[in-house]
Amino acid sequence: MNKYNKSGNLFSQLYKEEYIKIDEPLKKYVNFKVGGPADILLIPETKSQVIESVKICRENNIPVYVIGNGSNLLVKDGGIRGVVILLTSLTGMEVVEEKIEVEAGVMLKAVSDKAMEHSLTGFEFACGIPGTIGGAVFMNAGAYNGSMSDVVESIEVISEDGEIKTLSKEELDFGYRSSAVMKKGYIVLSATLDLKHGEVKTIREMITDLTEKRESKQPLEYPSAGSTFKRPEGYFAGKLIQDAGLKGYEMNGAAVSSKHSGFVINKGGARAKDILNLIKHIQDEVKKQFGVDLHTEVRIVGEDEN
Repeated sequence: MNKYNKSGNLFSQLYKEEYIKIDEPLKKYVNFKVGGPADILLIPETKSQVIESVKICRENNIPVYVIGNGSNLLVKDGGIRGVVILLTSLTGMEVVEEKIEVEAGVMLKAVSDKAMEHSLTGFEFACGIPGTIGGAVFMNAGAYNGSMSDVVESIEVISEDGEIKTLSKEELDFGYRSSAVMKKGYIVLSATLDLKHGEVKTIREMITDLTEKRESKQPLEYPSAGSTFKRPEGYFAGKLIQDAGLKGYEMNGAAVSSKHSGFVINKGGARAKDILNLIKHIQDEVKKQFGVDLHTEVRIVGEDEN
């Protein structure tokens, strides 16, 4: 039972009715296409709406969780209690000389395109990552020898105590798939990226090359959350999974991709519990056969179904 459904009225002065959704299935917003409902889903169009929404939640002891494009997320079948704030409508972006100021909901491909349009290099690595700026900063997303820690100059966040703060790159404590945002529970509102002037032709060629590599090697035809596991030190997760004999292995519609063993995919009909069971099976087999612990890169949130 949704004990927060009547709390939707708390946000009626902030949002149009269609941007407050009660018992909204989160599988509509998550790339895996699985997951139970959010008690309340809010879709803000401005940073001030996000700030006020978080303030209302704090004042009324309502749990709050923020999502972007849902590209690195697995929501359990019971869904998420309280308020979920979807940031994908925060799409402001401005180029100032060699810097791009960008709101949290902007897709990385859009930033990559904008950088190329202004002859700015340094963001090509992110052209194929299917996430938003907010999520990418949160987990220090990276690909092809580049990562957000290479380009972020500063970010604007809501801190755990509700303060609006600007954090410098040094304060972000970036690590492999981690940041101070993740460790301290901050909410990213915007980021300033520091790039360099380059040649449009060279930038376009690099983006084309990286896009072709991604499309040829990754199972983009199926719902997934990208690389399921972090890279274990000294190993590659995909090779360990393949060497364990699990390439193509299936469980109730959840499967290890036969194209890239580092990806768990939803071949159709899988539920979150099926994906979680497959992840556990992979971890157990790799540990048993090679003594290596695999840790998930995909974020697992929400509750199991009753």
